[in-house]
Amino acid sequence: MTRDPNSVASRFQSLGLPFLVPGTRPTQEPPQSSGLGYLRELGPGGGCDRSSPAPWESRMVTSTGTLPSLLLGTLLTFTSGALGANPGLVVRITDQGLEYVAQEELLALQSKLHKVTLPDFNGDVRIKHFGSVDYRFHSLNIQSCKLLGSALKLLPNQGLHFSISDSFIQVTGDWKVRKRILRLDGSFDVKVKGITISVNLLLDSEPSGRPKVAVSSCSSHIRDVEVHISGDLGWLLNLFHNQIESRFRRVLESKICEIIEDSVTSELQPYLQTLPVTTEIDHLAGLDYSLMGAPQATAQMLDVMFKGEIFSRDDRFPVAFLAPVMNLPEEHSRMVYFAISDYAFNTASLVYHKAGFLNFTITDDVIPPDSSIRLNTKSFRAFVPRIARLYPNTNLELQGAVISAPCLNFSPGNLSTAAQMEIEAFVLLPNSVKEPVFRLSVATNVSAMLTFNTSKITGFLEPGKIQVELKESKVGRFNVELLEALLNYYLLNNFYPKVNDKLAEGFPLPLLRKIQLYDPILQIHKDFLFLGTNVRYLRV
Repeated sequence: MTRDPNSVASRFQSLGLPFLVPGTRPTQEPPQSSGLGYLRELGPGGGCDRSSPAPWESRMVTSTGTLPSLLLGTLLTFTSGALGANPGLVVRITDQGLEYVAQEELLALQSKLHKVTLPDFNGDVRIKHFGSVDYRFHSLNIQSCKLLGSALKLLPNQGLHFSISDSFIQVTGDWKVRKRILRLDGSFDVKVKGITISVNLLLDSEPSGRPKVAVSSCSSHIRDVEVHISGDLGWLLNLFHNQIESRFRRVLESKICEIIEDSVTSELQPYLQTLPVTTEIDHLAGLDYSLMGAPQATAQMLDVMFKGEIFSRDDRFPVAFLAPVMNLPEEHSRMVYFAISDYAFNTASLVYHKAGFLNFTITDDVIPPDSSIRLNTKSFRAFVPRIARLYPNTNLELQGAVISAPCLNFSPGNLSTAAQMEIEAFVLLPNSVKEPVFRLSVATNVSAMLTFNTSKITGFLEPGKIQVELKESKVGRFNVELLEALLNYYLLNNFYPKVNDKLAEGFPLPLLRKIQLYDPILQIHKDFLFLGTNVRYLRV
């Protein structure tokens, strides 16, 4: 069997799709017209008939670890809404995930506040028995900051509500007072207590399929301001309380909301714009995971709807079937869940089938050297007695093609797929002429194991025996059983081991930067995989 190493390696390194049974790229020299010619002309309409599930099932294995994912920025972007079509990929964030993001946002805001320099306070005020006094409070710095009591709640059909309560900030600085030739100066310390912050985030999507987030409202309130001024200057303390404190409150309250709005506008939204809506899988296929509609929140959880379609990079043909409805279970033990529809896998099957990558060619040079059966007419005399007389001492070639794109079906706890192939045999005549001699129909059963590990979904195929049926023979009587044994030997010892090596490289999910997932679970439901995991945000 000859195989283009790029076709298999690149496909399975990127995809790790367990239902694909790949072969080689068609050989450089096109075959003569044969009974398989029409197969290579099949377009995307073939295959994936949901009306009749395959008769065999697969097993599922889950291992612990982390999987690349999305959360911190993703959380503020994705929710489920009424869609015109069903998504191929859904990301769901639970209350645990919201709590974690609230904690992370609290730490981020606290860190930002430490770096903020407050504006100077300049002015003049008239003091009884003293006259007009010019003052300046300057070099104001936030010395310490403790933000407590954070919460992130869902606003149905709007977005998110982020709140902070029971917090305080300590501000230090210097003061100066001038009255004609009189000049006084010193330092002061202000403790701002009982800070509450309330922010509503409006979620939306752009025509490009990327998420959009904006601050729809922000308010902050300071309950108490406690001032300590160096020196015995009670009158200055009164000046601060009577004339400046209210202004200080207003400036600090507005500064807090300014920081939050600037963070969303200049950091979070640009960060979300780094999300690709398509990504390259290999030279043939790409993955479309653009948003399918404007984000909306429900009262219980936050969902993101992606298109989740694998498409041909050269010719993005329309898919003839729709993604199924995914009825996600009410799971809350993990921070985030991924629901991957069989639509994602089956659109990949269409792409690679149309490109001819599910076809294969078997020649004598791939038969083990110690095999007693060679791919020539002398050996095939045991299968087809007349073939050696008609074509003495002539090599053979077997060309296989999948009739239609294999369709992967999910049922509770199981995976199933069915692949129907046709194999045509050619005698290799002088001058590179290939003459067809017989045609076979082949059915094969393949069980799949999936593993959700530290960084990806990996697969492993456990093939069953193939069943062969003679469709046409131009060389007379035919012993199908012997040829069936030869094909089984080849697939078990050559084809599947190479495929499994590539499946072990795995299928990574779309990523946001600095996100690590851990403690994963994997379930198989009707029409979709359901993956759950917890989240860790890497600040380094």
